[in-house]
Amino acid sequence: MFAEMGKSDNSTLDEMHRNFVPWVERMSAAGKYVGWIVLNGERPVASAGFFELEWPPHPSDPASEHRGYLLNFWVEPEHRGQGLARLLVREALAEAKRRRLRVVTLHASDAGRPVYEAMGFLRSNEMIHLDHSAG
Repeated sequence: MFAEMGKSDNSTLDEMHRNFVPWVERMSAAGKYVGWIVLNGERPVASAGFFELEWPPHPSDPASEHRGYLLNFWVEPEHRGQGLARLLVREALAEAKRRRLRVVTLHASDAGRPVYEAMGFLRSNEMIHLDHSAG
C-alpha cells in the first residue's frame, strides 16, 4: 500500500515491517487490534485492520475515552472494483459497533477516499508534523 502510494522507500518499508509484526501481535493479544484477510483460494487478495485507540472525550463523542481507527486496508489491483474494500469497511464498522465506539477514523489514499466517502466518512482537517530528529 505505502509503496504503491509512493510514500516510502524500500528500506523504510522493510524497517516498518520488522516493527509492525510484533506490534500487531502485542495489540492483538491485548484485544486492541483485529484484522481480516480475504483469500482467493489460498492467495490473500485483500486485507484490513481495526485498532481501538484511547482518546480523550471529544465534541464528537463527549462521554467516550476510545475511538476506532481503520488501517491496513488493501485490495490487490486485479481484485479491485469487486466490493472487497466495502465488505471490509462494513466488517470494521461492525467491530466498532460491537465495542460501542461512536467515532471511527482513518487515513485514506487518493484511491480509497471515494470508497470511504460513499460509506459516510467525512473529510477532516487533520495535519501531521514529523520530527526526523527524534528517536
